[in-house]
Amino acid sequence: MARPRDPRAAGAQAVLTIDLHALAANWRLLAARAAPAECAAVIKADAYGIGLEPAARALAKAGCRTFFVANANEGARARETLGAKKSIRIYVLNGLLPGAPVARLYLEHGLRPVLGSPEELREWAARAPKAPFALHMDTGMNRLGAPGGDETIHAALKKSGAAPALLMSHFVASETPADPLNKRQTAAFQKLRARFPGIPASLANSSGIFLPQEPFFDLTRPGYALYGGNPTPGKKNPMLPVVKLEAPIIQLRTIEAGETAGYNAQWTAKRRTRLATIGVGYADGLPRNLMATDARAGGEAMVQGARCAFAGRVSMDLTVIDVTDVPEQSLRPGVMAQLLGADITIDDMGARARTIGYEILTGLGRRYARVYKSGRQYGAAGADV
Repeated sequence: MARPRDPRAAGAQAVLTIDLHALAANWRLLAARAAPAECAAVIKADAYGIGLEPAARALAKAGCRTFFVANANEGARARETLGAKKSIRIYVLNGLLPGAPVARLYLEHGLRPVLGSPEELREWAARAPKAPFALHMDTGMNRLGAPGGDETIHAALKKSGAAPALLMSHFVASETPADPLNKRQTAAFQKLRARFPGIPASLANSSGIFLPQEPFFDLTRPGYALYGGNPTPGKKNPMLPVVKLEAPIIQLRTIEAGETAGYNAQWTAKRRTRLATIGVGYADGLPRNLMATDARAGGEAMVQGARCAFAGRVSMDLTVIDVTDVPEQSLRPGVMAQLLGADITIDDMGARARTIGYEILTGLGRRYARVYKSGRQYGAAGADV
């Protein structure tokens, strides 16, 4: 299939290429590692910023049958995309808000709430006594879920006569294998599981799948790793990159040593410097904290194979890059600067922005021309691939 015309023709000043083939390959790698446990996929936050609908289709085509979203609206989108209420399970992580309209939304779309309090259990049992749900037991996060020793949960379950379709908890620090919290949480979850014989259990997230000698139980729930994030910080990333962000140079200029670039003159040229301006800024999800000043290094971009540092503050719609070390004859307006890809990963950008790759992914802007790629095929946003 031929690649379509340049998506910038529609007026976008940057192109976000999303490799659905790599997304599916990442799921298959995680599924093989977790086997014989089932491998689900977390597609919350618009599938970590890449687009819920195309991501869900690609993952289902790869073999995924269980999905997790954050709220009922995301669940409804996933169900409309995937269909198949009997064979595709969609869990809603953030629990059940009180009120009949919300319950109807769950039932209409065949969604399974993840319940973590006696109140939620009673609400669900009253409105959907036979509909499946997951039970979230907290083992140390202290965010959502019922405390492990909460007997009111067991009393509520007994009174309702309902049985969860899934028992789950969530790791606090699985990205740090040596953290003693991992073993304590695993032991606590095993103890809880003994009170729910015959109920499938789920604990491992992306990094949890890579913990040494930790059980996968019955279902793993990777999210970040699916989208190319490194589940083993400090080690080589076993995942394929899924996103590539490129922007054409809008303008080039040369400044002399001692001149400044950007708002408030925070960056000063130390030599005769060639600067390139691209049309991407913090309104597009490029963190303002990637600013480069005289006191600290900031973000980077790849231009014609060379790694080039940002110069000055990231603006709302524009960023300036120092391209002095790129051969001048290879520079002109329209040449692409790559902000994310194989050379500058989401984890790299996150570290330089003093944040995490999760925030980079979920902040990907809506002004980009999005190109969805699968193998040799390209399609418009949301198209089947």
